[in-house]
Amino acid sequence: MHIKSTYQGELRTEATHIASGLKIITDAPVDNHGKGEAFSPTDLVAGALASCLMTIMGIEANKMSISLDGLSTDTQKLMSPPPRRIAKLRISVQWPNPTASAEQIELLKQKALTCPVALSLHPDITQEITFNF
Repeated sequence: MHIKSTYQGELRTEATHIASGLKIITDAPVDNHGKGEAFSPTDLVAGALASCLMTIMGIEANKMSISLDGLSTDTQKLMSPPPRRIAKLRISVQWPNPTASAEQIELLKQKALTCPVALSLHPDITQEITFNF
């Protein structure tokens, strides 16, 4: 994996995923001197955790021939007072019409909680993850 990032000025960056050419723009948030017109770097961390949870669930669901249609997350990021850092990531996972047994659902939840992003975050960051199935 290779990413090329450039500073665009005015607290904005652009990151390019070299293999695909896709780009992500970040802005500093309004409460930290930025425009808040795009994801902030810490927003990307929050989004990465949500995406990782769902991706790992998808891998496991595929192994069991289960469809995750309708699976979604709602993510909140809470910052600490200075020094600024992510204090808590609160993620609610919804699956309105699960097509799995109770045992399969428990396995999906367990796998989600051990996704690579979850395991890579500093232990001081509270990960509050709820499953609404």
